[in-house]
Amino acid sequence: MNKQIRVSLVLVLVFVAALALAGCNSNQPTIGVLDVNKVMSDSPKVKQLQEQLNVKGKELSDQLEKDKAGVSAEEFQKRQETAYGEFLKIKQDLETQIDNSIKQAIEQVSTEKKLGVVLYKNSVAQGGTDITDAVIQKMQ
Repeated sequence: MNKQIRVSLVLVLVFVAALALAGCNSNQPTIGVLDVNKVMSDSPKVKQLQEQLNVKGKELSDQLEKDKAGVSAEEFQKRQETAYGEFLKIKQDLETQIDNSIKQAIEQVSTEKKLGVVLYKNSVAQGGTDITDAVIQKMQ
C-alpha cells in the first residue's frame, strides 16, 4: 500500500509540473522574422534612394568625362579619386537612411504585433512570424 501511495504521489507531482511548464510557455515572447533581401528589392523607399545614388553617380561620371580632355593625367586621377570619395560618402549616407528606416519600421511592427524578438530570416531555419511585408508597408 505504501508503494501505491508513492507512485500516485509521483504521478500527481509529474502532472502538476507539466501543467506549470505549459503555463510558462504562454508567456514566451513571439518571434518575428524579417527577410532583408526582400525589403531591399521590394521597398519603394529603398528603390527611390537607390535611384538617387545612381543619378549622383552618373553626374559624377559625366563630369569626369567632360574634364578628362582638358587636364593632365595626374590631375584627372586626382579628380577621379575625389569623385569616388564623394560617391562613397553619398552611398554611405543613403545606406544609413535605409538602415534607419528599416529599424524604425521594425520597431513599429514589433510593437503592433507584440513581438519580443525580430530575427533576420536567413538566420532562422523554421518558425517565427514573417513581418517582411508589414515592414515594407511601414517604410513608405
